[in-house]
Amino acid sequence: MEADYINREIGKRIRDLRKQKGLTQQELADRTELTKGYISQLENGLVAPSVLTLLDLIECLGTNPSDFFRSTQPEQVVFSESGFFEKIDEGGNSTQWIVPTAQKNLMEPLLVLLQPHQSLEEDAPHEGEEFGYVISGRIRLHLGERQYVVKAGESFYYTSDKNHYIENTTAHPARFIWVSTPPSF
Repeated sequence: MEADYINREIGKRIRDLRKQKGLTQQELADRTELTKGYISQLENGLVAPSVLTLLDLIECLGTNPSDFFRSTQPEQVVFSESGFFEKIDEGGNSTQWIVPTAQKNLMEPLLVLLQPHQSLEEDAPHEGEEFGYVISGRIRLHLGERQYVVKAGESFYYTSDKNHYIENTTAHPARFIWVSTPPSF
């Protein structure tokens, strides 16, 4: 079963590259000393080429094995709540990683629910920058020796070169988006 899938994927990539180059099956067959019938079977996943034949085809199509086998999956742009990763601490505070693949990106967006009279763990100075937008409630941002109150509808932005943490000093939960770059795990 898996071999059939691989044969179809290889065939599809060969067909796509051939068409991108504006070649007919006969022209590709002539360049590789194969038959048009073999190229057709290959593109339809009905046969598996030998390694040498595949390398010859790849070269004739103007690419290399690394690029040929690179994943052609489109970049994921939209993420749904069902894919979020959530961590809830003993105080009932919730941190959701709302882009599950953030470790490979330049930013790490989080959705945080901070319970009344709770604070997040203090971060030591590190490389990067952080941004937040308060959706509901009110938070107190501690940045070095300074403190800032950030209310619903307001945002914050700072470099992470000082000790910093966020707390909720009110009697109501606070919910905010928090983005750090680069991601810190």
